[in-house]
Amino acid sequence: MAVLQKYAMRLGLLTALTSGVCQCAVLGQEENKTLQPAASAKSHALKQGTQAKQPTPDEELQQTIDAAGNDRVALVHNLEAFLRKYPEAQQRAQIYRALVEACLQLRDSARAADYGERIVALNPDDMSMTMLTIQLLERDGDDAELRRAKNYATRVLNFIDRGANAQKSPKVSKEEWEAERKRERMSLLLLRARLYQKLHELPKAQSDFEDSYELIPNAAAAEKLGEIAELNKDFVRAIKHYANAFALADAANGTAGRREIRQKLGNVWRRAHGSDDGLGDFLLRAYDEVSVSANAHSQRNADAKEPFEFTLRKAPDHSPFPLSTQKGKILVVNFWATWCGPCRALEPLFERVALSFLQNQDVLFLAADCDEDETLVPAYLQEVKPKTTVVFADGLDRLFAVNSFPTVLVIDKTGKIIYRAEGYGEDSFEESLTTAVRQALSSATRSSSISPNP
Repeated sequence: MAVLQKYAMRLGLLTALTSGVCQCAVLGQEENKTLQPAASAKSHALKQGTQAKQPTPDEELQQTIDAAGNDRVALVHNLEAFLRKYPEAQQRAQIYRALVEACLQLRDSARAADYGERIVALNPDDMSMTMLTIQLLERDGDDAELRRAKNYATRVLNFIDRGANAQKSPKVSKEEWEAERKRERMSLLLLRARLYQKLHELPKAQSDFEDSYELIPNAAAAEKLGEIAELNKDFVRAIKHYANAFALADAANGTAGRREIRQKLGNVWRRAHGSDDGLGDFLLRAYDEVSVSANAHSQRNADAKEPFEFTLRKAPDHSPFPLSTQKGKILVVNFWATWCGPCRALEPLFERVALSFLQNQDVLFLAADCDEDETLVPAYLQEVKPKTTVVFADGLDRLFAVNSFPTVLVIDKTGKIIYRAEGYGEDSFEESLTTAVRQALSSATRSSSISPNP
């Protein structure tokens, strides 16, 4: 049962699938002790024609998983065969979770979504699985699947609304609690709006995009509103939305995202005005307006002036991660986003360097997510399973002017950048990052050794 337990534990399962099997084994041993004399007397008869006892479903499940070993393809095949034989198996919820995990590892999104929906049907209040299922259905779903995903998104929004008066953790201030709920609702509205748009229900999509933007101005909603306005040939409104998206996208989508928005804005401007004349001045005014609007909304760590004043949030549970508790350490931060292909390629290299310093308590490696739509993060983490501590950037990218991904920084104990690598493609990345960290540690040691005694 070790294999299925491994997959199950990754998704936070609390029930061991082996419990029933273990109980059967213990009962069987006790029964053998009690009936040993009778068994000896009848051994000849058993040899002559009595058939061996058929395995129980629990025993068959154990055999099914043991036979797969560490082969995920075999695990999926064997578990599906077991479910065909025992469709109402008592442990089917845990088996579905193991299948979701294995299918994600195999990059079979359609099959993972199918088993995710089965879990949601069994437990409608499982919001984390519901969110994962929505994202999987959105990725490659047909119209029917997109409609189900939209309904699931509405369910999660209702869940957030019902929990608006839920008791907050004493570790979180009222302001932080309210800001987090606002951000959750903004992200869910954005997600549902995308689903409406894919279903060609543009008035509903527009309404959700507008509500999302109203809660917290964000580039994703502004860009989509621009697309809808352009489709409706409302060029004045499209220009306004695209300009807002361009101004908001500097730290959220990276330079590539801004370039695409700039192209859309230019195309619409030329359709409305015949040339690019005046576009630059308009864009500057829009940028100033958006900056004022964004500052009017609560911004995480807005008053922080140096990295150790930041309080980040761990992903995906949003628990506080104050960097003040890490002051005096060397920080090594990988800024990334879920949509960034080079980030995915860089992650294992970053992790190998982190592993080489695992026993050193004077250095901390962090993977800082910069997604504007944070609802994308849980599914990504379940798929990729990074081994370094993952946090939301929460303005740390703004402090260090990070506007392309991936970007890796080494920050010394005073909060200054001593190493910066942008993008992926350098063959010597591991070596150069390792050297930079060692040099930072060495400098910190020398600084400590020459500091005057109090």
